[in-house]
Amino acid sequence: MKATTDLYDENEDIVQTCATQFRDFGARVRFFGPVRTVKCYRDNQLFRALLDEPGDGAVVIVDGGGAMESALMGDVIAAKGLKNGWAGVVIFGEVRDSVEVGQIEFGANALVTNPRKSSKTGEGAVDVPVEFGGVRFEPGQWVYSDEDGILIAPRELSLG
Repeated sequence: MKATTDLYDENEDIVQTCATQFRDFGARVRFFGPVRTVKCYRDNQLFRALLDEPGDGAVVIVDGGGAMESALMGDVIAAKGLKNGWAGVVIFGEVRDSVEVGQIEFGANALVTNPRKSSKTGEGAVDVPVEFGGVRFEPGQWVYSDEDGILIAPRELSLG
């Protein structure tokens, strides 16, 4: 993947950058793909169900409201994402099992860690616009993530 800095320089008229600072938790630091979204607050049931579906190289943008009380993903869900063909996830919230997630060849960005698991009531929504970091993420856009941050584009960008 071409660096997000280069992608920005080549496409600055159409791309946006996310101002939220994320940590890389997965073994795959550079990842990209079409956007799918989940809006959930301290409840990962919908997110988990989405990762049960074939990912076809997509990236799940999870708006967890920045909640710091419980994690939305751990090693089991990350492994499920890899197995089902997802490129990675960007979680505006927390993860757990960080050492194990770091050994999975999966893109996993989140704010911080917390050992507490989330609830499982199924509240939230899938494939709806979500906003954080000064960016509106919509299904069908493209997201590019690397060591320098997260870039959003309205379409797939040339990586050549």
